[in-house]
Amino acid sequence: MPESPEPAARHFIRQIIAEDRASGRYDGRVVTRFPPEPNGYLHIGHAKAVCLDFGMAAEFGGRCHLRMDDTNPEQESMEYVEAIRDDIRWLGFDWGEHFYYSADYFERMADVAEDLIRRGRAYVCELSTEAFKAYRGVPTRPGRESPWRNRAAAESLELFRRMRAGAFEDGALCLRAKIDMASPNLHLRDPVLYRVLRVPHYRTGDRWCIYPTYDFAHPLEDAFEGVTHSLCTLEFEVHRPLYDWVIAQLDLAQPPRQIEFARLNLTYTVMSKRKLLALVRDGLVGGWDDPRLPTLRGLRRRGVPPEAIRDFCERIGVTKYESLTDLALLEHAVRAALNRSAPRRMAVLDPLKVVLTNWPEDEEASFEAVNNPEDPSAGTRPVAFGRELWIERADFMEDPPKRFHRLSPGAEVRLRYAGLITCTGVDRDPATGEVRAVLAQFDPASRGGNAPDGRRVKGTLHWVAARHAVPVEVRLYDRLFSVPEPDADEAVDFRTHLNPDSLRTVTALAEPTLAETAAGAAVQFERLGYFCADLRDHAPAKPVFNRTVTLRDSWSRRQG
Repeated sequence: MPESPEPAARHFIRQIIAEDRASGRYDGRVVTRFPPEPNGYLHIGHAKAVCLDFGMAAEFGGRCHLRMDDTNPEQESMEYVEAIRDDIRWLGFDWGEHFYYSADYFERMADVAEDLIRRGRAYVCELSTEAFKAYRGVPTRPGRESPWRNRAAAESLELFRRMRAGAFEDGALCLRAKIDMASPNLHLRDPVLYRVLRVPHYRTGDRWCIYPTYDFAHPLEDAFEGVTHSLCTLEFEVHRPLYDWVIAQLDLAQPPRQIEFARLNLTYTVMSKRKLLALVRDGLVGGWDDPRLPTLRGLRRRGVPPEAIRDFCERIGVTKYESLTDLALLEHAVRAALNRSAPRRMAVLDPLKVVLTNWPEDEEASFEAVNNPEDPSAGTRPVAFGRELWIERADFMEDPPKRFHRLSPGAEVRLRYAGLITCTGVDRDPATGEVRAVLAQFDPASRGGNAPDGRRVKGTLHWVAARHAVPVEVRLYDRLFSVPEPDADEAVDFRTHLNPDSLRTVTALAEPTLAETAAGAAVQFERLGYFCADLRDHAPAKPVFNRTVTLRDSWSRRQG
């Protein structure tokens, strides 16, 4: 497990746990849990909860459990379980021996339910779903008691056991807690604890045809596992009175406490699992690992390092109020991490040829290029050089504006690691007049660096030797949506805000060492950004790189 970073601020959850330890609550123990439902892939919002749950446990010398909240078998599978486990490990966290399934507690949960029935605190109800909602009412006025609210405990117990045995169809009966039909909190108006659901479970098969609701199962699981601090997102705050009610029925000496925090909302993306599923299902992205998605699978394939996500989650902090976090903050964390670790390479995305007219045709050279200026131990590598080179088309203009410090007729620029060149003319296509190549002369005195007379040259270009360049497929990923809050207006289909330029594919020309990059490894294309060898498609014979992030936040300038 990675070391927890020095707290940027003592957010309220840190303070609560610290106060509990100082007071001797839970005998100084700290046990948290991360309880995902295995019906989809984790995304960056889940990462905030993962970092908080595991981070708080590590910081206070405790432990964090990983628990599959698999009480709704209709959409759950082992595929998602394995993906969740893999993503959390990739983030840098480990639960050790404390991995659990809700399904492992089904028998104990049923025993608790039967005990509640015997004590008159739960009853079997026969209201239909529509009638249940009508009887429950609205927060501003009391609800109505079910006609079966006061049925005998023995009768409810018999019916509950028949429910379990499969005697009733889906929705025919349910088990409800007997709490308070006049409570302003709808969750306390005799909530459903069990429902009939004839759906096989991916772990228990056909053994069960009744399943506990989340509001009943979750507090029981926390209690069974000895959780001390049950950290939930803010939407569960209204559920906390029911959580406390269920816990109170167990009469524990040290009951767990639920603490809520604001979920992560990120600009230019959507976090709803339903909406992410719609993007995948409709073929608007290339699957759950599409690098434009906020899923951890997508971020991983895009080349976002796990340490950047952990740093981002620490930077944004933990609050009790909803807010919108700028995607640029995540991108900043990604740049900071990759700047330290990514080796530098040269690649040209939109090639324009340069011919050095004073360089012999058959003469070749090589220059030493720094692999990472932030890491001297990374060393250097040789890069080939010759008469014909490739540069970016945007780095040359025949009639440049003021302050254009790149290549133009008569202008001198530096070729990174190689030396200085001066543009002497152009070679045009006689049919179209288009510039086919830039003609230039190399200054031999500047070989390998700067001119010996110390003259200032403002422009520095990256380049690739034409004779040695290898073609590389480069996928230029950008933000998936063109507006900061694509799902802010529920009356408008969020898909209408998809960015049509979120993916552009080009064939770049690059130095040969890029073909040797391992799948999943990150590099910096000098002057262009950070890129990652695609986990799925990259191969030495056909290199494929995904753009992770640009070197600077150019999006805000484009939108301004």
